[in-house]
Amino acid sequence: MDVAFTEMISLEENHESKSSLNFGEMEDDLIKNGLPGQPSGVLFKQYSGYVNVDKVNGRNLFYYFVEAAQDPHSKPLILWLNGGPGCSSLGYGAMMELGPFGVNPDGKTLYLRKYAWNRAANTLFLESPAGVGFSYSNTTSDYKMSGDKRTAEDSYTFLVNWFKKFHHYKARDLYIMGESYAGYYVPELADVIIKRNAMGESVSKIQLKGIMIGNGVMNDVTDVKGTYDFLWSHALISDATYQRLKENCMVETKICQEFEDEGKVEFGAIDASNIYAPLCSHSDNPWRTKLLAGYYPCEGDYVVNYLNLPQVQEALHANKTKLPYSWQPCSDIIADWKDSPSTMFPTYRRLIASGLRILLFSGDVDVIVSVTSTRYSIDAMNMKVIKPWHPWLDENNDVGGYQVIYDGLTFATVREAGHQVPEYQPRRAFALLKRFFAAEA
Repeated sequence: MDVAFTEMISLEENHESKSSLNFGEMEDDLIKNGLPGQPSGVLFKQYSGYVNVDKVNGRNLFYYFVEAAQDPHSKPLILWLNGGPGCSSLGYGAMMELGPFGVNPDGKTLYLRKYAWNRAANTLFLESPAGVGFSYSNTTSDYKMSGDKRTAEDSYTFLVNWFKKFHHYKARDLYIMGESYAGYYVPELADVIIKRNAMGESVSKIQLKGIMIGNGVMNDVTDVKGTYDFLWSHALISDATYQRLKENCMVETKICQEFEDEGKVEFGAIDASNIYAPLCSHSDNPWRTKLLAGYYPCEGDYVVNYLNLPQVQEALHANKTKLPYSWQPCSDIIADWKDSPSTMFPTYRRLIASGLRILLFSGDVDVIVSVTSTRYSIDAMNMKVIKPWHPWLDENNDVGGYQVIYDGLTFATVREAGHQVPEYQPRRAFALLKRFFAAEA
């Protein structure tokens, strides 16, 4: 999908070594004394390090793994992927959304996240492809050849090799989850796993049970149409600009760019990832802002500071090859993206036919991949409705959002949530996760 327009208005999105890293044992990657600045009393284990996915070119992907806070041996395994393409699952997923810790305004200390997903599962965060975050290639030309197909293949190879380190997790139920451009990453990886499993490679068979995607790209035409309709219906652009966008921008043209520029001006200084959220302002009292908003609007800056601390990188077993650039939440060294598809519909149909459990969820105040876009995309797949639109309730019997159950997948909204649902509505996101595990969503 071409998300140039939403990237313009979004305030959020945007090596050389001769050594080859061995798989080793999981204890080699144990974060023995915890992360620098983490709260006291943490009992769950954390691991991080590199897994080689291409010995010839030297592509090494970085991961951060957190065991479940209680009874990790009975809990499923989540692989979490952020999108971009080119954004970090360590920076966004782990540090700002659903990992066990968030970063305080000092950029040096951590706080315990109340609704961390390792309360329900073992959680694995992968920085992919090479060139994202701490992941790298010894062959710099790899950065010019990134794309969906290789990302899926490398992520599959990562899992196979990661299970060689963490062999007691190999038979565990696996759920692949993510958001945004992971609307492509997740089903593409699931598709590869199902095909490889069907080839009878029992040694590397992966126990994939389901996928869960938040505000994910799905189909260019309906994604774009939904964006324009969302902007207009939420009074963010004028009638005239809305009409021009609808008439001229269903395909990319030069004049379309002009109209999108007009829309950007009309939209103004609003965070496209959450149209009702406060903007980051370092002049504000961050603790008061968090009290009012429920999160730190500037936490992305705190995460950048934290992950670039030498003692943090040492604890994470990261950046051992001394990359010639600092850690960033979204990569600026991936030069081109080679094979972004225009639709995921054929892939979804294969996944549905395989019997995989699928939950698509949407924060309802996101512009980047709006709830309207996802609804249009699902409608275009012409699936049979098993249970029509109805509210779903959280553990307090409050309406967490709305849900439609189709023959093949479930769609759910999350009230008052933006693009990164677990960041903006952590309690509701965690409730939805538990419902998914309990087969209620």
